[in-house]
Amino acid sequence: MHPRTAFRSLLLLLCAAALSASLSAQTARTITVRMLDGRTGKLIVASNFLVRIDHDQTLHADWMTQNEDGTSKLTLPQKAALLTIQGTFDSSTELYLNCDATGGKDKTADHWYEIAKILATGIATANSCAKPHDAAKLTADAKQRMVAKPGEFVLFVRKRSMMEQAQEDFGDR
Repeated sequence: MHPRTAFRSLLLLLCAAALSASLSAQTARTITVRMLDGRTGKLIVASNFLVRIDHDQTLHADWMTQNEDGTSKLTLPQKAALLTIQGTFDSSTELYLNCDATGGKDKTADHWYEIAKILATGIATANSCAKPHDAAKLTADAKQRMVAKPGEFVLFVRKRSMMEQAQEDFGDR
């Protein structure tokens, strides 16, 4: 092979790789996720995350990576329109209850959030776990963490109560 032909082939290969990387970056969207204790506003580092999109039951824990500051980065495909997230603890054997779902009988019901809205304005989920006296105890840092900026998803959670755990373990007898 002539040196010029080899150089052109290498240059063409490099251009194709750069274009491919550029297109790949355009097909994924990134959201910063903060999971907070519903009563204290403290950042919770989950063992794992259960991420689902568009009412599909397929779990995508591999789309979430933990950042050093305790937040997480969620990378979503371009086509995704809705998402729901749950966090786990105790080596992924237990689920946190999302505070947006604790008001009704089914405390594990999924709530779906628009990805476009998260990207445009940010979303802080409802927090039915907080009691009025909890709000008075919040630090300025905790209050700041509760505010979502564009591209941020703030999820309030709590652990199951002992009664809820017993009901799950033994059923309603």
